[in-house]
Amino acid sequence: MDVAASSSEQRGGVRRWLLSLCLFLLSTPCFAQPETPISLAEQRAKAVTQVVLGILSYARWPIEPAQLQLCVVGPTEYTDDLLKGATQSSGRQVFVRRLLVNNPTIADDCNALYLGKLSDEERSSLFNALTGHAVLSISEGGDQCTVGTLFCLRVADEQVSFEVNLDSVARSGVRIHPSVLQLSRRRAAQP
Repeated sequence: MDVAASSSEQRGGVRRWLLSLCLFLLSTPCFAQPETPISLAEQRAKAVTQVVLGILSYARWPIEPAQLQLCVVGPTEYTDDLLKGATQSSGRQVFVRRLLVNNPTIADDCNALYLGKLSDEERSSLFNALTGHAVLSISEGGDQCTVGTLFCLRVADEQVSFEVNLDSVARSGVRIHPSVLQLSRRRAAQP
């Protein structure tokens, strides 16, 4: 016995079928947009930011600033992420800005310096201007871990490590927690 369905029942069935189809399509992962992979340069910049923020969180200044002033000096490769602004895990803001190496207020305006490529003359002049000021310095170029620079980054494909110049730390007026000094020794020992 064939029974004809009413047109309202047919419309309801079609609506349920369309609704089911829509739910299926929305829940199927193959239709989702793939995440944009980040480049190696972006990965390195993010890793450098994390290491720099970590170093800053273990540093203590004679007069603790409410907001840290991190100044980027010289041409750099890995500061793109850092220049967007940063907040330490403690919630303290880190204000990041670029300054010229010969800025006369650099010693007074900056609690920390992130140093890019500088000539020997620029480096010498900068550290002479910092004498007597409690300023933490981090050098992007690991080969320039010279007098004046407290931390020297070593950026590799897989990780960012750092070295500590203990003489410069002792002269800087900035106290560094011993855990950071231990960490630099362990990371330096890894291949």
